[in-house]
Amino acid sequence: MLKPIRGCFSSAEDVEAKLSAASYLCTPDIATTVYLAAELGKPVLVEGPAGVGKTELAKASAAATGAGLIRLQCYEGLDEARAIYEWNYKKQLLRLQAAPSEQAWDALQDDIFSADFLLSRPLLTAIRRSGPTVLLIDEIDKADVEMEALLLEILSDFQITVPELGTIAATSQPLVVLTSNGTRDLSEALKRRCLWLHIGYPDPAREREIVSARVPELDAALAEQVVRTARALRGLDLRKPPSLAETIDWSRAIVTLGLSELDATAIARTLGVLLKNTSDHARAVEALGLGTAR
Repeated sequence: MLKPIRGCFSSAEDVEAKLSAASYLCTPDIATTVYLAAELGKPVLVEGPAGVGKTELAKASAAATGAGLIRLQCYEGLDEARAIYEWNYKKQLLRLQAAPSEQAWDALQDDIFSADFLLSRPLLTAIRRSGPTVLLIDEIDKADVEMEALLLEILSDFQITVPELGTIAATSQPLVVLTSNGTRDLSEALKRRCLWLHIGYPDPAREREIVSARVPELDAALAEQVVRTARALRGLDLRKPPSLAETIDWSRAIVTLGLSELDATAIARTLGVLLKNTSDHARAVEALGLGTAR
């Protein structure tokens, strides 16, 4: 029986401390979920708005445990050949052309459908790794329902069936993190196999901590203004409110420009770091009174 990864963390508090050391400040519920995922061998489905740290959680977990990070970026039309494996057809063709004419087809077939001709994609790569591994399946909600079905065997038994080779089972179970921005509902079959975690926008105090941790060069007073402005923009009826990631980018932009004050002019000059839509930009200019700022 495949044993879940244990020993990466001694407790939920240890998770919080190690993620903090990896520059990821998390809440107790996040730390508890990561600890349970490692101890129980369960994948974690992390949902929430874009840019709140879902992907960074997987990256920080890998950094905190010294594990290798393997990432599968999902998109519409993603299939087995790009996610799991495919055969190296060019290499197989060359082998067929080089085969002696007297070689039996059965022997040749066994040869060209061996592991030497298999191209491993992220999911199979994660299954075959012997060392500690964090598998990030990013934005699963962008993949088709058929891709979800392909994931069920992997998330249930941590194995992949290749018809020509048989079943390839993991010897060292990876810590699996799936992220979703909620653009579509995921299947109940997928959710049943996972622990569930929602990450939303942090409260003001925590957001200031995160900004200060990620951009330590930013003055504390400016960090306060950054967070207050970002939260004010999220309160508007915007198509795409500024994410935590964009708040961090904005902080870095302020440091890069050497700004000592976040006045209307400074905000107007750098608003494109936070907002990426014309109507959102116009609404923010009106709400923050930036119309005359240059």
